[in-house]
Amino acid sequence: MEVADAIELRRSVRRYQDREVPEGMLKAILRAGHMAPSAGNMQGRDFIVVRDWNMRESISRAALGQRFITEAPVCIVVCANVPRSSSRYGKRGELYAVQDSAASTMNMILMARDLGLGTCWVGAFNESAVSQLLDMPAGVRPVALVTIGYPGESPDVPPRMGEKIEHWGKW
Repeated sequence: MEVADAIELRRSVRRYQDREVPEGMLKAILRAGHMAPSAGNMQGRDFIVVRDWNMRESISRAALGQRFITEAPVCIVVCANVPRSSSRYGKRGELYAVQDSAASTMNMILMARDLGLGTCWVGAFNESAVSQLLDMPAGVRPVALVTIGYPGESPDVPPRMGEKIEHWGKW
């Protein structure tokens, strides 16, 4: 699939088929995350692949009861590794780790789309609860949950603001 097609066809999927995602596909998705740009190549992000139903259920509760997290066969928790980025950039490393995580998240979502899988980028969750559930070390923040699976729906294109949000040269 061409990148432009993956961008145009990507949708937030919240219904999934009852099918496992092969490990090879997950490895390709993770590789796409690894290949995202990062500040100073510090790669201030880590990925926790959650396949266990009970853990996805707990994450779903921590994500304000969003049940589709449980229904997706995989949830990747994208983490900003603040200590890794801050070791070079100090306080600014906090922002860079979040940016690194966001770039990786988008790469993974586009790769999943290329592989025929559906995803949803979830940002509404209790960060502290997810950190505790996954035994995350101090300074590492969960910044995105990405559900992955074979889509059980084909959402329409949501409206976009287009040129209304473009500013050329200055605001």
